[in-house]
Amino acid sequence: MLEFTHNPWMVAASFAVALFAGFSGLSLLRGASRLPVVQRKFLVAVAAIVLGGGIWSMHFVAMLGLQLPVLFFYDGLTTLLSALVAILMVGLALLLLHFGRRTPATITLAGGIMGAGIAAMHYIGMLGMELCGPVFLPVGVGVALTAALILSNLAVWVAYGSRTHGHILLGTLCFAVAVVSMHFIAMTGTEFYRDDVASTAGPVLSNAVLAMLVAVSSFVISGVSLLSGVSFFGSGTPAELGEPEAAEPPLPTAVAALAEPAELQAEAGVASLPVPYERDGSTHFADSSQIAAVRAEGHYTLLYTGKDKYLCPWSISEAYSRLGPHRFIRVHRSYLINPAYVSEFQRTKDTGVCFFKNTESLAKAPVSRSRLADVRAALGV
Repeated sequence: MLEFTHNPWMVAASFAVALFAGFSGLSLLRGASRLPVVQRKFLVAVAAIVLGGGIWSMHFVAMLGLQLPVLFFYDGLTTLLSALVAILMVGLALLLLHFGRRTPATITLAGGIMGAGIAAMHYIGMLGMELCGPVFLPVGVGVALTAALILSNLAVWVAYGSRTHGHILLGTLCFAVAVVSMHFIAMTGTEFYRDDVASTAGPVLSNAVLAMLVAVSSFVISGVSLLSGVSFFGSGTPAELGEPEAAEPPLPTAVAALAEPAELQAEAGVASLPVPYERDGSTHFADSSQIAAVRAEGHYTLLYTGKDKYLCPWSISEAYSRLGPHRFIRVHRSYLINPAYVSEFQRTKDTGVCFFKNTESLAKAPVSRSRLADVRAALGV
């Protein structure tokens, strides 16, 4: 068996590539769940290419730093296949996260698929080596696969447990650690032997050619990361800085109606509804687009609008049946909310809390466990 070492500078470079890829892919998808299906598919496809391509680039940057006592090259077809596997499996994980209910089971499954994709890319890429063959020790494969599954799940849970700036940045770090750790744990459990017979199924890729391909992919990933950073850090003040996080522009007209104030809802063509309330012995009417929330009060309801609250003769069930088509969502058995006035969402174990802007009469509304998935889907988090 052949002895091998790694160039420490290439190890550091591989970690940097994984960081850039993780940040690009995860930040691109922030707010994607509230976009129209076509735009969401496009963003998921781009993010899959960036994340999957980042896994592939990280692997081969590290392999360029692999120092063996013999010359070796790569089978181009197998090398391409390893990249496609990474992109497709990451894409499948992202589809689960952005085109279905984001439940604990879904997040765990997505993390497992991503971890399996990282491991599959690594071992397929290693099988592409020519004039030098790898021997995978069973213990090494088991430990590397376990690490990939656990760390990938950690990355997905952190990045998608809450879609704040801080969670996405921490998820980026977890993703980079997952990819790099899996690679070098697997390399520790791999031995190499000399093979004088090459049997390539496709074009030959020397280290020089591979270096150029990796340099181009890393350059593209870094560029996407920089462009993502401009919108990511300039899109508003994150909640961890003490301010509620604003909706993310730009949004299509129909979707912006869920995130913008009442006057923009009217411009977007969202119909309003007169909602009755009692005051001074008379019945008055409030515009539904100006109502932030509705709360059950016995057989009646309370309407919250700015600084004021009013008693409405509707029950909470009647209010939901009438206001549901006008963008209101049920967040609790006692609460309806207008997403246009939600400034912040916080997850609290199996439930949640929505905070409101420009609504002094009501600071927040609870979100029940059974309504959590619907609320997160409506808010795009």
